[in-house]
Amino acid sequence: VTCTFVSRDNRSQRYTAVKDVTLTVAPGEFVSVVGPTGCGKSTLLNVGAGLLEPSAGQVRVFGQPLSGINTRAGYMFQTEALMPWRTARANVMAGLDRYPHQLSGGMRKRTSLAQTLVLDPDIILMDEPFAALDIQTRQLMENEVLELWADKKKAVLFITHDLDEAIAMSDRVIVLSAGPASHPIGEFVIDLPRPRDVAEVRVAPRFVDLHKAIWDVLRDEVLKGYAQQKLVA
Repeated sequence: VTCTFVSRDNRSQRYTAVKDVTLTVAPGEFVSVVGPTGCGKSTLLNVGAGLLEPSAGQVRVFGQPLSGINTRAGYMFQTEALMPWRTARANVMAGLDRYPHQLSGGMRKRTSLAQTLVLDPDIILMDEPFAALDIQTRQLMENEVLELWADKKKAVLFITHDLDEAIAMSDRVIVLSAGPASHPIGEFVIDLPRPRDVAEVRVAPRFVDLHKAIWDVLRDEVLKGYAQQKLVA
């Protein structure tokens, strides 16, 4: 798929976020996508959700062309989409009977996760869902997600800036180049044994080797992305 956007201020200006991206997630597979800020990771997730139609190319869901919203997917956004006038129970038909403003960050994320899973989707799309949490709560949530995934074995497409998180949770990690026209530049099979504890697995020698191999590919792209962000600022 390719996604090109037209400037609101000048319709003659176009920006290609991602170009010629081919990405497959098998049933029951946990795949993470990492890349520099602004490289189009969330764009790909929105395409997979059917929220954004690609400029070129096609999305297929279980072999069928996607037209409109992907009804077989649940989407967990970076910022939780909780309705503040409803209790957690009313937000997800189960869970904590409190209003969102009474929930801690971890409790809000658990409610958002329940929202995503309540309809038992075949595909789970997650856009940096734990980025705002402290490290201890984040690791607890990561392990909860892995336990739920191991039980149901849904297809997961997980977007993150955190390489440690990607390696600890995934079966495969896809590395995207810096934008514009971002595209995959690396794919790594994560052959760490399961089940995994995300804190304990980080000290495994194989984890360290995988981290080095992926960072060797990712490092220059992160520097390019950082330089681009400085120019924009």
